[in-house]
Amino acid sequence: MEIISVFDMLKIGVGPSSSHTLGPWRAAERWIKELKESNRFNKVEKVTVDLYGSLSLTGVGHATDLALMLGLTGADPERIPTDSISEIISSIKNTKILALNNEKEIPFDFKTDIIFNKKFLPFHSNGLTFSALINGRKYKSTFYSIGGGFVVKEERVNSKANKIIFQCTLPYPVDTGVKLLEFCNQLNLPISSVVLENEKSLRESDVIDFELHRIWNTMLECMYTGCHTEGNLPGGLNVRRRAFDMHKKLHGDIPYNNPQEWLESIRSTEVKFRQILKWVSCFALSVNEVNASLGRVVTAPTNGSAGVIPAVLMYYLVIENHEANFEHIKKFLLVAGEIGSIFKKGATISAAMGGCQAEIGVSSAMAAGALTELLGGTPEQVLVAAEIAMEHHLGLTCDPIGGLVQIPCIERNSMGAIKAINAAELALETDPNNVKVPLDKVVSTMWETAKDMNSKYKETSEGGLAVGVNLSDC
Repeated sequence: MEIISVFDMLKIGVGPSSSHTLGPWRAAERWIKELKESNRFNKVEKVTVDLYGSLSLTGVGHATDLALMLGLTGADPERIPTDSISEIISSIKNTKILALNNEKEIPFDFKTDIIFNKKFLPFHSNGLTFSALINGRKYKSTFYSIGGGFVVKEERVNSKANKIIFQCTLPYPVDTGVKLLEFCNQLNLPISSVVLENEKSLRESDVIDFELHRIWNTMLECMYTGCHTEGNLPGGLNVRRRAFDMHKKLHGDIPYNNPQEWLESIRSTEVKFRQILKWVSCFALSVNEVNASLGRVVTAPTNGSAGVIPAVLMYYLVIENHEANFEHIKKFLLVAGEIGSIFKKGATISAAMGGCQAEIGVSSAMAAGALTELLGGTPEQVLVAAEIAMEHHLGLTCDPIGGLVQIPCIERNSMGAIKAINAAELALETDPNNVKVPLDKVVSTMWETAKDMNSKYKETSEGGLAVGVNLSDC
């Protein structure tokens, strides 16, 4: 069974897309490692990158070309100062020189050395091939960005065909909702505790807490940045940032000096139903406006859906429970990560494979389940909430205008967050014994829907809003 940690589902990176930006960035890092391990790195004279399928069709709008250049320089997407990105890219474009892994300068022309091929490779719609020229010969390596920042090579499928078995080291391996509930009932533990036991088999408890703190702090800072940045988003659509104006109207003049004080100050604002709706939407919009600007976000489970989980968690902290602390945040993230992994194992979290149901739908299910546990729901009700959230995202297409992660992507995060909260409340009033559609059934249905969906609705910008609205209309 594939081992997926919460830290695989929730990764810190740079926007705007986990599959089109973070994945290619990580692929470049892995390729450099291959070159070093094969003792070819120091001999490289030139590099080129071929993009295929969805990576090619919407790569420019998703900043795939920029991510590749940054990855080839050896920059770390988790820690690179985001305000230095434009300077690095400008230098490569102007000088036509790239410092490979920041060690070896080679000629590089981004206009000709990144090749956009519209054809699809058989294994996955997000394929990319790196080529290194050494003594007149090209050495090639192909990777696939399969969503959520995950990168694989085709050999993994071949290994399954050859019946190579990988030993699972988790004490409570989970690949379905049924299996997860079995462990919860066997151990008499909530979902978050079962997930924590698995995580403890992979890393020390203090490391788990440190990394979860880092993930939440990144989410909080991202919301804070988005709510305090005005103007238009880059990319040519001239999309006006809305989080800044919404926040200004909702928050008022309550003083604060940092993100944590800001969080606490929101607790004293008006909390009528309309204001709650606006706050949740504001939190979600803020994250994805930062994401659209090559800012730092957390995949949840992807960049395009990065706003749902922080918005719902923030809702719990500022509306539902003013006494909440890190333990609540920890439980939320653990549950969310586990639900996301069930969808990844049983279906997909890649819009290029499954449409937006695989991103916003999954993120809404993750958030709904996590919120349900914090609100006192049983493990069965947690899975009911996740099922409800996904059920009402089935068939959602991915049709970004201009290939940018802006329209309709940003608004969809606010809708996914609201649906998650609604799903949690419905689940808490539901007897799981009366449920007709279990989580595992909706996971398999989502995958069947994904396979039946026309490719023009899978992050190719060849259908839907992407062709119904022209750039000139914007």
